[in-house]
Amino acid sequence: MRSRGGRRADPGFPRLGPDEWFSFPDPRAADIHGVVCSGGNLSPGMLVSAYQQGIFPWFSEGEPILWWSPDPRFCLFPDKLHVSSTMRKVLRKRPWEWSLDRDFTSVIAHCSKVPRKRQRGTWITDDMIDAYLELHLLGFAHSVEVHLDGQLAGGFYGVSLGNMFFGESMFSLVDDASKAAFIPFVWFLAASGFTLVDSQVYTEHLAGLGAEEMSRDSYLAILASAIGSPTRRGNWGNIFPDFPQAAEFDRVLGQGSPHTKARPSA
Repeated sequence: MRSRGGRRADPGFPRLGPDEWFSFPDPRAADIHGVVCSGGNLSPGMLVSAYQQGIFPWFSEGEPILWWSPDPRFCLFPDKLHVSSTMRKVLRKRPWEWSLDRDFTSVIAHCSKVPRKRQRGTWITDDMIDAYLELHLLGFAHSVEVHLDGQLAGGFYGVSLGNMFFGESMFSLVDDASKAAFIPFVWFLAASGFTLVDSQVYTEHLAGLGAEEMSRDSYLAILASAIGSPTRRGNWGNIFPDFPQAAEFDRVLGQGSPHTKARPSA
């Protein structure tokens, strides 16, 4: 690990461990753009506290750390995932391999470099990379990878608390690879009792998969209930050894499918 998310940190603000709490301003008091406040640092306790309060960091080079809670919020209920017939064919025809937490470092690095129109991936600064690598080592941040012919083709990463998954960024090195990673993951979340995938702000990519806008108040109410469930903290490749197998995965790809699961990282 490099700077532990400290390049923009306020030197007078303490680093908080994952079990330490920070009370952010009420997200309902965010400005018209959704900014709640600025400053602090990206230590584990700050990040975990922020997500639990419906807030996330988002800033670019040259800016202070900005903390956001947009209204409306853009989210996906796992049981409302929409998969087109074209994408079902893509899933069936290519020899995809799926894995969880196998190569978080490569996933976040690719997300920071692959440019996408009106998406946040290119705003993943070195501070953010350091901070989420630390959250990953602590068992809160997770990556989903998809491989073709043994090569990383796409994936995404995010944070999970309780029955919530907070998506951060995704990338594709091969056409449709990020969708090929995301769709079986959402099927698996639905089968595992997860309540919501938080995509934070609108993207056409996820709108086509069934994500929808909801008011901040509705989001905060769902969040309060979902984070009351136990957090599956740790390496998800070990915690969920059957991924991506789920009823919908088997129905679409067929039981006994030649598609395989890659080995998790040690």
